[in-house]
Parts: sequence; C-alpha cells; structure tokens
Amino acid sequence: MAVRSYKPTSPGRRDGQVNDYLELTDKKRRPTKSLLEPLKKTGGRNHSGKITARHRGGGNKRMYRKIDFKRLKDGIDAKVIAIEYDPNRSCHIALIRYEDSELSYILAPVGLKAGDTVRNGSDAEPVSGNAMPLSAIPVGMDVHNIEMNPRQGGKLVRSAGTAARLLAREGDWATLVLPSGEMRQVRIECRATIGRVGNTEHQNIALGKAGRTRHRGRRPHVRGVAMNPVAHPLGGGEGRSGGGRHPCSPTGVLAKGGSTRNRRKGSNKRILRRRKSRRYGQLAIPKK
Repeated sequence: MAVRSYKPTSPGRRDGQVNDYLELTDKKRRPTKSLLEPLKKTGGRNHSGKITARHRGGGNKRMYRKIDFKRLKDGIDAKVIAIEYDPNRSCHIALIRYEDSELSYILAPVGLKAGDTVRNGSDAEPVSGNAMPLSAIPVGMDVHNIEMNPRQGGKLVRSAGTAARLLAREGDWATLVLPSGEMRQVRIECRATIGRVGNTEHQNIALGKAGRTRHRGRRPHVRGVAMNPVAHPLGGGEGRSGGGRHPCSPTGVLAKGGSTRNRRKGSNKRILRRRKSRRYGQLAIPKK
C-alpha cells in the first residue's frame, strides 16, 4: 500500500492524502450480499432520544460486513477469493471460500492475496492468515485477532498495521506483548491469526479538510473554554482563560483521572506490564 497526494488545486486538496488501494483485488468489486447486514446509526442518542455521546451524527451510509473473528472451521482449506475494502474498520478484509463452498470474511493480513489458501486449527502451518491456538504457535511470532477467552472470537489487535508478539508459554498461559506495550497473559486455548494486519500505511493518511471527518460521522468539537459560562463550566472569563478547574463535560462530569475498566470482569489481574506503567520497569504479579 502507498499514500497518494494530489496537486494543491484547492485548500482541501493541498494537505489531503488518500489510500491508493493497490492491495485490493478489484476497486469496483461489490461486497457479498449474504455477508452484509444493515448498520443503524444513532447520532449518539439513547432510547429516549437524548444525546449521551457528543459530536456524532451524519456521515456516509454503509452496510456492515460480517467478519468471522472466531475461525472455528477446522481441518478445511479455504481459498482467498478477493481482498476487499471495509468502511467499518481501518484494515482491509479477505473473502474466502471453504472447500464445502461456505463463504466468509476475515481480516486481511500483510502479504495475503487472491488465490492463496488459509486454514484453521492446530494442524495448520504457522504462515500468514492461518488461525491457530496459542498452544500451537511458535514462540516469537507476530499474531493478531487474539481471543481473550476460548471460543469467544478475536478481541485484541485488529486495527490496520498492528501485531502482537508471542513471548512465552508457561503452563496454561501464554504471554503476549501488545502494540501498546502492555504485556498480558492469555490462555493457550485462545486462538490467534498469524501475521500482521494489512493496510499498514493507514496511520500516515492526512484527511486534509474538515469535510472528510464529517463523512466519517464525526461532528465538530468545540472547546469548553471557548463557550459562554451558561453553556459550559469552563466557559466565560475576560479574554482567553484556562478554565480555572479540572476538565469536565458540559454537565460537570470530570473528563480525566476516572477509572474506565470494569473491575468485576477480572481481566486486569493478567496484566504483567501496563501500557502506562506507574513506575518504569515495574511488573505486576498476577493474582492466583
């Protein structure tokens, strides 16, 4: 993949960049209808019609592609039919057909192209695109689409250009280093896909104008300190001000420093090194 820049024929074109989509099999190819479902938009509103997530609305209409994150169809080879564009995620997707004629979408890793063969299960070879349990993957390999719990479906490392590394296996647990720098343990029965997620240059694309952000369904974000005091707790003041208090929402809810994880789910105890360590080099010992 490469990033394409245009001549500055207008202010919007001057700094804008686009994907050249050279990885796709056919740029005009239509998605498979049997693997589509409607994608409802809420505009950030709940069942009562009240806005609970700000700065959302508009955007291009799109259909959701049903991705097979579980990869449970073992022992059957699948041929890659095409690499397609997916408007719902940063990476491309691959349409595969199993030997029993079943069609499925999977995340397209680097190097996968039409005509290749992929396989699921412990008997598969550790090559790009194959899905295997962590117990069968050689230590030191890059993986993506990693399950948190067995047969749950891939939850970790699914965005474009990312990959985690399998460091070690000890007992029933495998140790992974995630793209954020976090080191955590996952059960060896969990599945992962070999290789790095494709579309690696996605992070280098510059939108160039506000309209391309609106096409994604994101509305303008106005700073609280730029508002009047009746509209935001940080508003008002003579001249420019810093707000005079900690950052918060228009209703006064603090924006920084709060906990965002559910402690009752228990996934934190398997983190060996956090992505933002309280002390450099400190390792958290998992609770038994």
